[in-house]
Amino acid sequence: MIFFFQLRHRPKPGYIVKQPDVTENMRAVLVDWLVEVTEEYKMQTETLYLAVNFIDRFLSYMSVVRAKLQLVGTAAMFIASKYEEIFPPDVDEFVYITDDTYDKHQVIRMEHLILRVLGFDLSVPTPLTFINAICISTKLTEKTMYLAMYLSEIALLEVEPYLQFLPSVIASSAIALARHTLGEEAWNDNLIKKSGYTLKQLQSCICFLYDMFVKAPTHPQHAIQDKYKSGKYMQVSKIPPNNEMIVFD
Repeated sequence: MIFFFQLRHRPKPGYIVKQPDVTENMRAVLVDWLVEVTEEYKMQTETLYLAVNFIDRFLSYMSVVRAKLQLVGTAAMFIASKYEEIFPPDVDEFVYITDDTYDKHQVIRMEHLILRVLGFDLSVPTPLTFINAICISTKLTEKTMYLAMYLSEIALLEVEPYLQFLPSVIASSAIALARHTLGEEAWNDNLIKKSGYTLKQLQSCICFLYDMFVKAPTHPQHAIQDKYKSGKYMQVSKIPPNNEMIVFD
C-alpha cells in the first residue's frame, strides 16, 4: 500500500530553478538547521523527513523570498511535529528557535498557508518509511539500517537529482550501498522481493548516493554527519566508503 501512496503528492523535480530568490544552497542550509532542531528537541527522524517533504511540495507551487524561507521551514517542522510526535513542541518553542526572527502569528499564518497549498494531505511515505519496512521485513542488522538512514538523510541536502527518484528507490539504494560498504552482498533475491527493485534498477540512484557519501566529510553542512557520529547510531558516519563500487552487471 505504501508503494502506491508514494506516487501521490510528490514535489516537482527542478522546482528550485524556478524560485526567483531561493537557491539550492539556501535550501541545504535550511535542512541542516532543521536537523539540528530535530536533535535539540529530541524529535523523531521521520518528523524531519516529513518537514522536508512539506517544504519541497510547498516550494514547488509557491515562490518565496529568501527572508521568509526559514519561516517556511519552521512552519513545516511545526506541522510535521504535530503529525508525528506524541508531545510536539509548542508554537512558542518554534518562535524561540528562530531567535524571534518571526512571531507566533507569522508561524501560524504560514502553517495555514502551507496546509492549504498541500491540500491538507500530510500522510506521505518517506525514504525512512521504506528503510524501516525493508530492514525489518528482511531482518537486516541495526548497523546496516543506521548506515542506510545516514545515506538517505544526507540526500535530503540536495534537491537534485533526488527529487526524480521515488522514496522507495532512495531507500532501497541506501540499503544496497550500506550493505556493500559493510562488506556484505549489496542486493539479493529476498531484497528484490521485498523492495520490488533489481540492483540494475537502482544503479543511477546508488551512484549519486555514493558520490555524496564520498564528499560528505567536506560538505559545508555537517549536522547530519554530527548526528550519526553518536553512539545512538553506532557512529556510522565515521565509516568510510568502500573504495570498490558495486558491480551492477
